[in-house]
Amino acid sequence: MDGSIGKIIAEATAVLQKAGIADPRREALSLLMHTLQVDRAFVIAHPERELSAGEGEGFRQFVARRATREPLQYITGIQEFFNLTFAVTSGVLIPRPETELIVEAALDVLNSTDAPLIADVGTGSGCIAISLLHENLTARALGIDISSKALALAHRNAERHGVRGRFALVQADGLSAFPPQPIFSAIVSNPPYIPATEIESLPAEVRDYEPLSALIAGDDGLSHIRILLRDSADRLQPNGRLIFEIGFDQSDAVKASIDKRIWDLLEIKYDLQNIPRVFVLRKK
Repeated sequence: MDGSIGKIIAEATAVLQKAGIADPRREALSLLMHTLQVDRAFVIAHPERELSAGEGEGFRQFVARRATREPLQYITGIQEFFNLTFAVTSGVLIPRPETELIVEAALDVLNSTDAPLIADVGTGSGCIAISLLHENLTARALGIDISSKALALAHRNAERHGVRGRFALVQADGLSAFPPQPIFSAIVSNPPYIPATEIESLPAEVRDYEPLSALIAGDDGLSHIRILLRDSADRLQPNGRLIFEIGFDQSDAVKASIDKRIWDLLEIKYDLQNIPRVFVLRKK
């Protein structure tokens, strides 16, 4: 693609629309902003600006990748989350807006706790724990993930946002690496929760590019949540919080999995589509 900004945006929009991208013009603009390293205002204000041959070729390659349904975030390498910019790479789950509800719920607890210690189970990019540390300057966190690639990315993001000194990273399968001792003020998690039977119905961007190990959780989608409920109880301080995300239409099944002898269900937070999305439990 070559020519002016206005011309190539129109061409890229047509290519992405044909590929089935939901908002092709917005994504074409985002790819051009990434190519030129400028903001949206510049692109919109300078439709006559001619691209160099190198810029045009780079943009063409980005558009071609997006047309295969590769996620925009893997192409640009960034995703906004809780007013921070996080690096994202293939092989690590892309942070999603609804997961910000976990941060909001956890802050309500952490801001009333002296020097809280948080465990982020399945930390991925580190977006949950890093956002919490960014907001609460007395908190410390452990980011736990089975993936070395995810831990390397979380380390990078912690450095980016200046919280590395309060953020330890542990390669482990959930909380299994920790003895059953009540050391955490809060345990937070965006666990895998998609039923294995729904893989084929996922959008191509998710099914073909994001790590299925961070998405799929058994036949009913609840296997990781059950383990989280089981393993968190002995590792939380009294009155400590367990805060985790769930999938669509799982609220009733998750409620049924909660042992009322151990947990008080304090709140269920709903996302912008009015879907039950985040459970907030208190250890008795």
